[in-house]
Amino acid sequence: MTLIADIEGQLKDARRARDDARRDALALLLNALRSAEKELQRSLSDDESLQVLQRERKKRVEAMEAFDAAGREEQADREEFELDVIEEFMPDQLSEEELEEIVDDVIAEVGATSIHHLGRVMADVMPRVSGRADGSVVSQLVREKLA
Repeated sequence: MTLIADIEGQLKDARRARDDARRDALALLLNALRSAEKELQRSLSDDESLQVLQRERKKRVEAMEAFDAAGREEQADREEFELDVIEEFMPDQLSEEELEEIVDDVIAEVGATSIHHLGRVMADVMPRVSGRADGSVVSQLVREKLA
């Protein structure tokens, strides 16, 4: 079952249950996926769907932090709820040890010895951790290892 079909099914269930908050969160997520399909003029692959989820997740995290900083708890709570719904559809995140192991393997494969090889290492690491680790966390780890 595709991600979009899964979300559509859960959206239908949320409507039946009259769960307005979940319905709205799922509708926003479905809209983001449909917009990406429309932009590409074809169905999304699993990796592309995951990239859309990651973008939406990042938006919610940033909005939640901004609302918290502004003292707008109700909006921050709504963003947090939407984030929780998005994360239901994402694969489990890698542990720090698993991520370090992947980065170490890639550094060894590439033969990277300095920060100048950052781009090459990142290019090999990101497809392996797609959707299971935040790019900024990966970048920071690679920089530490190559420093």
